[in-house]
Amino acid sequence: MHLIETLGWVACCVYSTIPSFWLLIHPRAETWRERMRNRRPVYKVLVPAWVGMWVLAGVATWPWHDWRVSYDGWPARAAGLLLIAEGIFLYVRARRGFSPLQLSGHHELEPERHQQTLVVTGIRRHVRHPIYLGHMLEMMGWSFLTGLVVCWVLTGVAVFTGAVMIWTEENELVERFGESYREYQKKVPAIVPSARRTLLQ
Repeated sequence: MHLIETLGWVACCVYSTIPSFWLLIHPRAETWRERMRNRRPVYKVLVPAWVGMWVLAGVATWPWHDWRVSYDGWPARAAGLLLIAEGIFLYVRARRGFSPLQLSGHHELEPERHQQTLVVTGIRRHVRHPIYLGHMLEMMGWSFLTGLVVCWVLTGVAVFTGAVMIWTEENELVERFGESYREYQKKVPAIVPSARRTLLQ
């Protein structure tokens, strides 16, 4: 159980920094694009910055990384495993029709080099940001599985920063795809699927 708790803490430290990583990109997309046009390293700056965020999250939470919520037993752990499995399921579904270059932001930062295609098929017929939903489910899963206070706190931080990050990304997507994305926004929810839709379709 100690190993699982450590894995959960590390996983939540990493997941919680994902919105902050993208907040480095979306609001300053044109600045990063200009750097790439001038053949200046971008990911050599962004990736180390992200790794630095992991370290910062770990250092900041280390003093209380083993504090636990006072619950125990198989129901909470079963719920945690189910949420983690659902997160993985979403990752798999979200990868369909979405290239690794799109996932890593190359289409956003190098629009001249990559065909700009708005993907609205598969899982994205039901939710606009399935990968971010997967991140949240993974963090909630680790929180239930381990019972660690730090995992719940980092999940809350990720929800807040994730909301800001999605707002900035949506603005960038409207800028890139125009009315097509506005229509997509009207039809499909950002994170929480409509009760009338199903992720299994």
